[in-house]
Amino acid sequence: MKSPVIPYDRAAAVAYAHRWAFGRNPQFYDYEELGGDCTNFASQCLYAGTGVMNYTPVYGWYYINANEKAPAWTGVEYFRNFLVRCQPSPGPFAAEVPIQELEPGDFLQFNFKGEIFSHTPVVVAVGNPPAPENILLAAHSYDADNRPLSTYFYQQIRYLHVLGAYPLEKVTPPAPPAAPPFSAP
Repeated sequence: MKSPVIPYDRAAAVAYAHRWAFGRNPQFYDYEELGGDCTNFASQCLYAGTGVMNYTPVYGWYYINANEKAPAWTGVEYFRNFLVRCQPSPGPFAAEVPIQELEPGDFLQFNFKGEIFSHTPVVVAVGNPPAPENILLAAHSYDADNRPLSTYFYQQIRYLHVLGAYPLEKVTPPAPPAAPPFSAP
């Protein structure tokens, strides 16, 4: 049976992006000096719009504190891999789409030098029709808000359209093993 889908609150994600684009929410560690804070910020925006984390060790998407977090919370490639996973599991999910399917609250990822994707800004506005000049982004690590996509220089780009989130499943603990039958000595 497939889990019900929680709708993505795009307005909440975008409001969060505007609120914290040039600041840092004290509830989350700032990874700026440890390789960048862009995907941490993207994850915070996504969480503001879904309210569901996935606490699966290694392959989940969660933040407890600076040292207890999933790689997908702060790593560009891990973030993408978690969002486009094939098997439903708790937390947000997305699809890679063409530029025409972008909406506010979605994410872009840039490959600047032709090696790896290394930046994850959040889409805060999309014109009609969507084009680099009218898609506006918010980001950390080179903090920005309402920055046009057309001002970025990159080798490759991908677009991640958030489809919703799967809720945390209620887990019933397994029954204890049956006691062994009594046997007299």
